Amino acid sequence: MSTPVLEVKNLTRDYVSTGGLFRPAKVVHAVKGVSFTLDKGRTLAVVGESGCGKSTLARMITLIDPPTSGEILIDGKSVDADHGLTREMRQKVQIVFQNPYGSLNPRQKIGDVLAEPLLLNTAMSAAERRDKAMAMLLKVGLAPEHFNRYPHMFSGGQRQRIAIARALMLNPSFLVLDEPVSALDLSVQAQILNLLKDLQEEFGLTYVFISHDLSVVRYIADEVMVMYFGDVVEHGSRDAVFSNPQHSYTQTLFAATPRTDVSSIKARLARKAALAAS
Repeated sequence: MSTPVLEVKNLTRDYVSTGGLFRPAKVVHAVKGVSFTLDKGRTLAVVGESGCGKSTLARMITLIDPPTSGEILIDGKSVDADHGLTREMRQKVQIVFQNPYGSLNPRQKIGDVLAEPLLLNTAMSAAERRDKAMAMLLKVGLAPEHFNRYPHMFSGGQRQRIAIARALMLNPSFLVLDEPVSALDLSVQAQILNLLKDLQEEFGLTYVFISHDLSVVRYIADEVMVMYFGDVVEHGSRDAVFSNPQHSYTQTLFAATPRTDVSSIKARLARKAALAAS
């Protein structure tokens, strides 16, 4: 049996809020004992409302924030944040944020943005770095002439393609995608989701996909994990969770989300027309 790419065991994260003259300090339990495993080539979607702990979880598994307790294993090796993270361990996980422009240096040309991880982490020559950066640029659907342009010269969808390309430069074990399409128009969302699926199929990529958009999750995920106030309340295959949600919170969350298939949209329009006519 193959080793999971990512294994999380009883992960917690607590924050201490500052107290006041008449108010004692309070501990906020942002993530409470989360456990899961993720195999190579699979996509785990983590869903829930704002404040449920999904982004805190993302920061821990991308090694940005240390957990209060629990264990993270990447490719079977335990992450030891207390004794310093090795460069090799940091290379194994990369993150793509909701707003790619905020994570791109506006003074760097795109070719340099893509080549920089190779410059910092490998012994490749300048020519080798350039060749790999150009190949990755083309792989995400951009053109050679984009290589020497600056981030402000691109649309939101193109910037997200650049962010995905940069995340893949070091051949990570898995990607964390934190609301990667929520700031994009619907047509552009579809393009980026299709790109992620194509890249996953070609390179055997593994994704942790953070989202509140259930229509996106239904399209991209193999497994769904539902979080509520730091707890995992439901975890199963996409089809099982969507067809028969077990937890009352999951049922409420799904019921509150408008369905986006054609028949549902037509039904909503018909109801609206009937109300207008009455």
